[in-house]
Amino acid sequence: MNKTLALVHTTVFRLIAVIAISWIGTHPAFTQQRVYDVHDFGAKGDGTTLDSPGINKAIETAEKAGGGTIVFPPGTYLAGSIHLENHITLDLDAGCVILGAPAGVHAFDVPEPNAFDAYQDFGHSHWHNSLIWGENLEYVAIIGNGTINGGGMSRGDRNVAVPDGDGNKSVSLKLCRNIILRDFTVQHGGHFAFLLTGCDNVTMDNLKIDTNRDGIDLDCCRNVRVSNCSVNSPRDDAICPKSSYALGFKRATEDVTITNCLVSGYEEGSMLDGTFKGGGGTGRIKCGTESNGGFKNITISNCVFDRCLGLAFESVDGGNIDGISVSNVTMKECANSPIFIRLGNRARGPNNPPPGVVRNINITGVTVIGASGKSASIIAGIPGHDIENVRINNVRIVTNGGGTKDMASIVPSEQEKEYPEPGRFGTMPAYGFFCRHVSGIDFNSVDVAFETEEQRPAFVLDSVTNAEFYFIKAQNSERGLPTFLLRNVSTFVLDYSQVMKPVKGDFLKETVF
Repeated sequence: MNKTLALVHTTVFRLIAVIAISWIGTHPAFTQQRVYDVHDFGAKGDGTTLDSPGINKAIETAEKAGGGTIVFPPGTYLAGSIHLENHITLDLDAGCVILGAPAGVHAFDVPEPNAFDAYQDFGHSHWHNSLIWGENLEYVAIIGNGTINGGGMSRGDRNVAVPDGDGNKSVSLKLCRNIILRDFTVQHGGHFAFLLTGCDNVTMDNLKIDTNRDGIDLDCCRNVRVSNCSVNSPRDDAICPKSSYALGFKRATEDVTITNCLVSGYEEGSMLDGTFKGGGGTGRIKCGTESNGGFKNITISNCVFDRCLGLAFESVDGGNIDGISVSNVTMKECANSPIFIRLGNRARGPNNPPPGVVRNINITGVTVIGASGKSASIIAGIPGHDIENVRINNVRIVTNGGGTKDMASIVPSEQEKEYPEPGRFGTMPAYGFFCRHVSGIDFNSVDVAFETEEQRPAFVLDSVTNAEFYFIKAQNSERGLPTFLLRNVSTFVLDYSQVMKPVKGDFLKETVF
């Protein structure tokens, strides 16, 4: 009797299990994401057929089913604008190339209206005229070992509209969240290889970008992780957090980590083909220039700068910079200032915004070999608006040198309202660091030197308060020129350092030693 009852119970339980499994397998809440091959929707991958209609049909089908993975087998997919949707992953197989359609074919979406495009360049203000774009989406991803090639896309001009039907960005995402971009390559990416505006919870990992303008632009974004990426961008910035007014309101870019990345300025294409030739252009990591909303809690670590420009942190449109940490960075053949920290007053924004605040910047563990001889590192506010609380620790910079005694007497113009670029200040009067309008600056274990004979001081401080220097090494000229030149400096401390004895300067409120 007990055995019979047990058998009945077992049979009933099995029947219930079968019914439950069958229900779960068909219920929308438990259905596994489907995989969609773009070939099944008309894409050819032959490099001549315009495949974006078929690709978009695959995405629409997957989105209606609740999401899915769109697979691109090996082949070349000529495309205009591809429209991402919620819960969509584009999986680019090795050997797959998504190729931007030529100019004049009119395969790209027209740029959408933006009432605020006067406050930033045209490319920052529009997203729809891109090879791949999405807006107000969640849980989107592009992964795989394939390639996105901008093909015929325009690299754009600063304030010139791209003709309707032409594209100028590879991947553009606006007001999206929970994004993964991983493992693929972008070549010849247009104005931006990546433009992410107002996006949250972003992972960008193991990307290879070899492009003709900006690599990665993170505009008004929060909680972003950029790691293990190689970005070669000889004609513009490599990795560039920004905070423009393109959304129609101020939004800080904050909680961003950039780690284990290479940025370079070699000739376009020569990173991917392994020749690493020519170049020497931009290719840097920079916060700015667009800076309406400011930058908070930005960490940069374990990065290599190769034959490009240096680090830059810029607020010129009213936003605040607060909380920057840089560690373990090496630079080779740095074409301008290795470190550039700038507070200006371009005021490109509604109602002529006043200058912001730049403070709490900590830079440690930086090694620079072959920096430009004309440019020193620059930390510069403007009259009445000091940069505050900067720490420079464990830094060694070797410049090409060659500065003359006439250069040492230069007083750079304030450039208060100008575009914030080190080269616009001209030749610096120092070969190591030029600091002006700064309150609270601490140099510890800093070593500056030159390759060719120098006639300029290592450090020039102008209108600086609360400056402390410890364990400083500065190579001196054979002619015994001073290590420091101080103008209007108060509360200056120097200790445990190898410098010349102080002597009286030639100018009022000026000291050299």
